[in-house]
Amino acid sequence: MKTLIVYAHPEPRSLNGSLRDLAVTTLEAAGHEVQVSDLYAMNWKAVVDAADFGAQATSPLQVVRSSGAAYDAGALTPDVVAEQQKLLWADTVIFQFPLWWYAMPAILKGWVDRVFSYHFAYGVGVHDETRYGERFGEGTLQGRRAMLSVTAGGPESHYSDRGINGPIEDLLFPIHHGILYYPGLEVLPPFVLYGTDRMTPDEFKDAAKMWTERLLSLETTDPIPFRPQNFGDYEIPSLQLKPHLELPGRRGFGLHVHA
Repeated sequence: MKTLIVYAHPEPRSLNGSLRDLAVTTLEAAGHEVQVSDLYAMNWKAVVDAADFGAQATSPLQVVRSSGAAYDAGALTPDVVAEQQKLLWADTVIFQFPLWWYAMPAILKGWVDRVFSYHFAYGVGVHDETRYGERFGEGTLQGRRAMLSVTAGGPESHYSDRGINGPIEDLLFPIHHGILYYPGLEVLPPFVLYGTDRMTPDEFKDAAKMWTERLLSLETTDPIPFRPQNFGDYEIPSLQLKPHLELPGRRGFGLHVHA
């Protein structure tokens, strides 16, 4: 297995850094190949601007159009091209980051904004009466797996159905479904550690054991069963879920997951 770890934390000695290091040693010891994109160490440029697209940048700047033109012309910046090549190399992608303000750190969102360029990660496939492009279960990254490894400062009860922060599944849905599943990645259930601001050494030992077990089961873990877009569950072109497919009482994000 070839695994890319996209790591986003400014402190190498952090819990996130320890989880990254454990992932590398565990996977390599099991015979897998690993690459790491350490975004802070790379001084990753997190904002999209005209400089990303060179001579292909429109004026005024239209990001989607410019992004696609630069990708087609092989004119994206070398840092973006390198990350795209890592994604195409990988069988599995692990995103290691702390949950900050209910989302990923800005530097990681900037990695997505720049690396998931038009015609590379989206804007592919045909649009007709039965299909709406290749996305949500299809796409250029199809055949690969992805998993989030997330640390959260608050206790697990805060991230439950009745918790003040809402279910962790809902908080991560925009990443799982809208960023990873959109270009075709199979999304594995996340590995989430709670209460990390107060984690004791003994608690870390337990967490490390759980993380190791998850890493060694990456190839056999069933992905989240999101509904694919073009295979009959949605009306085209409205992309509304067809009537009577949902389970009784199911609402919101949960409608887009098979029972």
